[in-house]
Amino acid sequence: MNYTDIKIDGIDYSAMIAEAVSFFWNKKQKQLSESGDSSNRGAVVGGKQMDGFIELLKKVACDAGVPSQYVITDKNYLPGFFRSSKDWDMLVIAPSGKLLAAIELKSQVGSYGNNFNNRTEEAIGSAVDLWTAFREGQFPGQLAPWVGWLMVVGRDKNSESPVRNYEPFFPVRPEFNGACYLDRYRILCQKLILERHYTSAALVWTSDKNTYGDMAEDISIKCFLHSFYSFLHSASDEFK
Repeated sequence: MNYTDIKIDGIDYSAMIAEAVSFFWNKKQKQLSESGDSSNRGAVVGGKQMDGFIELLKKVACDAGVPSQYVITDKNYLPGFFRSSKDWDMLVIAPSGKLLAAIELKSQVGSYGNNFNNRTEEAIGSAVDLWTAFREGQFPGQLAPWVGWLMVVGRDKNSESPVRNYEPFFPVRPEFNGACYLDRYRILCQKLILERHYTSAALVWTSDKNTYGDMAEDISIKCFLHSFYSFLHSASDEFK
């Protein structure tokens, strides 16, 4: 499954998604070769792999009516409640200083057992910290921003194999029985939206630079981009 017809207001983003996935894999391989590490760590934790998706989101924001200077992708610090600040991957800030959108992008290919819980805790923690700061008045005089989380996960035998649950004292929730890591990421993304931690979340699986897709429609990149575009388009008066 690849994306061939992802259009918003007549603009087709399919090619940019394909380019983002290809960039992801090319950057991953480059980091692995440059790390001199025989393990997969350099490719798992290396930065900048998601820059193609950043460019995609910048294009969507600009197409929605946001001037490019208000799409911030460097030094994106927002105040928190449990910590002083966090550096998000992308912000949209109106000329008035209002926070319109904040997005976090993550990826994982390999080392699923070591990193899935870390990714889960990061996603929940960042959202709780931001929304608590919002409630406590760190972003005065504005409505709630659009907050998004986009995750790219490798699709391979290790991410598709059922994961053992540990239940020494109490049973886990039934949706985790027989779930592989891809399933667990799907469950995570759906619950992040259900519990209103994020306005939208997307899960993209990929097995190589030419093969990628969605785990579920409600957490598809198409839904994610539509939600992002629609929110910013509705806020276009902020830039007049």
